[in-house]
Amino acid sequence: MPRFSVIVPAYKVQAYLHECLASVLEQSFTDFELIAVDDCSPDACGAIVDEWADRDPRVRAVHLKENVGLGPARNAGMEHATGDYLIFLDGDDTLTPGSLEAIAERLKRTDEPDVLVFDYARTYWSGEAARNQLAHLLAEDGGAPFELADRPALLRLLMVAWNKAHRREFVEREGFAFPHGFYEDAPWTYPLLMSAASIATLDRVCVHYRQRRHGSILHTVSRGHFDIFDQYERVFAFFERRPDLAAAWRPMIFRRMVDHLAAVFARPDRLPSDSRGEFLRKARAHYRRYRSPGSPPGLRARLRHVLVRLGSHRAYRAFSTAVRLSAGARRGAARALHLVKGALLRLHYRVQLRLPVRADRAVFSAYWGHGHSCNPGALEEAFREHAPFISTAWIAAPEHHHTVPTGTRRLTPGTAAYWTALARSKYLVNNVNFDRRLVKRPDQVLVQTQHGTPLKHMGLDLQDRPAAARGTDFAALLAGADKWDYVLSANRHSTLVWERAFPAAYTTLEYGHPRNDPFQRATGADVARVRERLGVPAGTTVILYAPTHRDYRRAQRPPLDLERVARRLGPGFVVLARSHHAYGGALAATSGHVIDVSGHPRVEELCLAADALVTDYSSIMFDYANLDRPIVLHVEDWEAYEAARGSYFDV
Repeated sequence: MPRFSVIVPAYKVQAYLHECLASVLEQSFTDFELIAVDDCSPDACGAIVDEWADRDPRVRAVHLKENVGLGPARNAGMEHATGDYLIFLDGDDTLTPGSLEAIAERLKRTDEPDVLVFDYARTYWSGEAARNQLAHLLAEDGGAPFELADRPALLRLLMVAWNKAHRREFVEREGFAFPHGFYEDAPWTYPLLMSAASIATLDRVCVHYRQRRHGSILHTVSRGHFDIFDQYERVFAFFERRPDLAAAWRPMIFRRMVDHLAAVFARPDRLPSDSRGEFLRKARAHYRRYRSPGSPPGLRARLRHVLVRLGSHRAYRAFSTAVRLSAGARRGAARALHLVKGALLRLHYRVQLRLPVRADRAVFSAYWGHGHSCNPGALEEAFREHAPFISTAWIAAPEHHHTVPTGTRRLTPGTAAYWTALARSKYLVNNVNFDRRLVKRPDQVLVQTQHGTPLKHMGLDLQDRPAAARGTDFAALLAGADKWDYVLSANRHSTLVWERAFPAAYTTLEYGHPRNDPFQRATGADVARVRERLGVPAGTTVILYAPTHRDYRRAQRPPLDLERVARRLGPGFVVLARSHHAYGGALAATSGHVIDVSGHPRVEELCLAADALVTDYSSIMFDYANLDRPIVLHVEDWEAYEAARGSYFDV
């Protein structure tokens, strides 16, 4: 008996089915069966399913004689399932690497619950991805497993079947099955969660939910969306059979139904224009039929509920028009306020530029408003230690203010205090350029610290690299370099590159990177404290994985399956995964053997914590070399990287 039965219905998804099936079969966890159901698809889905079944014995091909729809196709897959848990995956979606391993581990840690709810991310044709906005509801803190009454907010999640692992014995005992229709997930998911004696959550993106430009049933204008009424009739029929659950949950499900009906009506890509009035009248009938006081809607939803109860298309249209006009007025007022505020700030800055420069002030920043880090962070600490008579300030966005030491003033970009500091501070220190509107005064000293030893082409050397330059304004780049008084260089190679790639009248200071000084000072106790803060178990070997970004890609796609790497290394290893700052997000989900440290402000601390470094073309390799520990370069796309970005030498 396999651990999982992964059921994939397929209908008119031939362009995506290969990727879907591969995402399952290439999982690091292998104890599963894959049941691919060809729902009598008129395209090549049936042939694709057979090809994969011939190739891999874990794949079972099921062919339906007629098209029955998504729900019944899933039922057909369940008839063949033998696994402990059922996982549903639509034929145009994919499992993320390592997700089955994470699901299996979470099920084991939570005593085999009836239902495990995990997270998803929407992926768009443009290459962008966005995690579920309600991901916080899947937090793993607190007791687990639990009942729905302990965390009723789970009902706010998208009511779909593919973000859950279902214990097959529980599903069969309760007699759950999918109905036919557009909105077949509602009468499956609501009864499932309410009936489950034990539920657990997994705070990890396990499914990439593809947002197709065309072809999605739910984004097709048709009368098929009237199916939503039949599906909620089934949900409330369930309450007739289970009066023990009705008292506790019927009011909340009623509220969710009204919200759902209003959402379908409000979407322009759902209902034909000549059926909108009929839809509202039917919604009014459902409102009156199933009305269940006891779970009042929030303030913003209350008016929508009133309009559904009235069932008047004219009233709803008037309300929508009023909302649009009100929103337009607010946007107009906000734009006017923004213009006035900008004009006042520009005036304020011009006034500050006429006042004397303060010799006892220094302002620092790093990575375009990120937290206290890198060479500017090390220099800011040195200012406070060796020149305490100089007051320091750090420019950072509010979400990074917590990284700034208490003895340093925090500045938010774009504020009056920010412009005052730029206009009147004697010392300006950054590892990237300051705001382009900065007027560098003769009495000011601007120190450009840089943030790494260059392997990849930089500055003017990108002029013949359009994929990497991406519309870089080289005139503005040189104008920024003309403001530099000093450029910090880590070594002779860096000196030669900076002076050629950023030709200007600055003075080069070949003094090394101040952020690397801790490598020479740290003790074993310091390393132990860093590991403890990162959550690394004592006695484990730590691998730091820190890849750089690819100029020829829009999205971050880690070339390594870190869950698989950690599993192959064994229980005595932990992988620290750090995303490049250009992506601004996690590189991997934190699990038992992988810890995402993308948000950790001090890369030098991560280096100290690591017994070995795995990277590709990142300049972190030059910093880590100071520790005289092993460095592994995983450069499987060297030719593509070299063609797109270019490098100063062959690693």
